[in-house]
Amino acid sequence: MSRKKKRHTSAEITTMLDEAATLGAQGRNQREIAQALGVSVMTFHRWRKAHPETLISRASSEPEARRIVPVPNLSESQRRGRIAELQLENSRLRRLVTDLLLEKMRIEDDAERYRGDAALKKA
Repeated sequence: MSRKKKRHTSAEITTMLDEAATLGAQGRNQREIAQALGVSVMTFHRWRKAHPETLISRASSEPEARRIVPVPNLSESQRRGRIAELQLENSRLRRLVTDLLLEKMRIEDDAERYRGDAALKKA
C-alpha cells in the first residue's frame, strides 16, 4: 500500500519550520518535531537546508553561546536560567549531530551507488 505524497507550499513549509523552532526551543528532539509536523525526519531536514532564512532568523533570536562557570549557592531563578541555557545548548548539539549523521548517510549512499556502477561496467 503506497501513500500519496503531498507537496507543501513554501508558505506552509515556512510556517512549519517556525513551529519546529518553537518545539525545538521546548527541548523536543528531531523525531518528535517531525512527527508533530506530520513529515519524515529527512523531509524536515531537507526543508531546513532549503529554507536557511528561517534558520537565520531563529539563530539571531538565540543568545550568543558563552562559557558558564558553575557557581555554588545559586538562587532558584539562576538555576532555572542555567537549566534553560543547558537545554538550548543540548538542542543545538542534537541538531548538529543529526545533520552530521544525515551527511554521513548521503555519502555512504553515494559510495554504494558508485560501487554498483563500477561493478556493472566490469560485467
